[in-house]
Amino acid sequence: MSLPAPNLWPLARIGQRLLHQAKRRVTTVDNHRMVYLERGTPGPNRPTLVLIHGFASMKENWSFWLPRLPQHWHLLVPDLPGLGESDYRVDALYGYEAQARRLRDWLAGLPTDNLHLAGSSMGGAIAAVLAHQLAPAPRSLTLLNSAGIPERPDSDPEARFVSDRDALLIPQDWKGVYRMFNSVGDGKVSASGLAMAGLLGPDLLQRAPALRHIFRDMAADGLAPMRYLGPSTPPLQVQWGDRDKITPTRCVDWFANAMPEAEVHVFPGVGHLPMLENPSRSARVLSDFVTRHSH
Repeated sequence: MSLPAPNLWPLARIGQRLLHQAKRRVTTVDNHRMVYLERGTPGPNRPTLVLIHGFASMKENWSFWLPRLPQHWHLLVPDLPGLGESDYRVDALYGYEAQARRLRDWLAGLPTDNLHLAGSSMGGAIAAVLAHQLAPAPRSLTLLNSAGIPERPDSDPEARFVSDRDALLIPQDWKGVYRMFNSVGDGKVSASGLAMAGLLGPDLLQRAPALRHIFRDMAADGLAPMRYLGPSTPPLQVQWGDRDKITPTRCVDWFANAMPEAEVHVFPGVGHLPMLENPSRSARVLSDFVTRHSH
């Protein structure tokens, strides 16, 4: 009889937090206990940057960025409700707009007028909606390989979103775990992909029912960001990997027509997660963009 693989992720999570000198905070939003990391404090001439992770992921996805972002910045890095250390509820909705409302309510009392949003994949779609729900609006919005962006410029935002990527992003067994972690990068098997699969596999496999629920809610209004992004959008930066297998690089073409003023960076040799695959360059272009829009 084979023994179940041990879940070492909780210990690794603590180690990452201590390494980055971030504090673990807990709050409640929409009947969800939500856990987030905070580094620094808000203050004059000090950007507050909210980092929003993607599907089947967690706040620790930003761990390579934290040491590369300016130390005087105020950083807020949540585990989205339903994922990471935050609560999942079988009776809740987890579409982009529902998640954005939760983050809006969380940020409502934040003492800053220098707020910036950055989101990866699903987190990008949520950030795109959230940027239009906050008052005052954030000073900048950065989308990294964002979900919710059509692969064809003439797509109808009201059309039903159809995707078969749930088979890849919701692993049912260890073979699926390895396939997932070697697909969200540049599509090649890598030592880091195998290591992440071994570390996070037990956690992912036990979350399969919750992930199916969250993916279903996302897909129900999968192009929601299209209804928001436009003339009223704060200054926008787009970061994308040119080898993305999840949100293909042709999605970037949509911005050329819908938001030609956006600042676009396409990273060669990078897949779906620029902040993990090329953290130095992606953090550098983000830091420059936030700094330019903080005055």
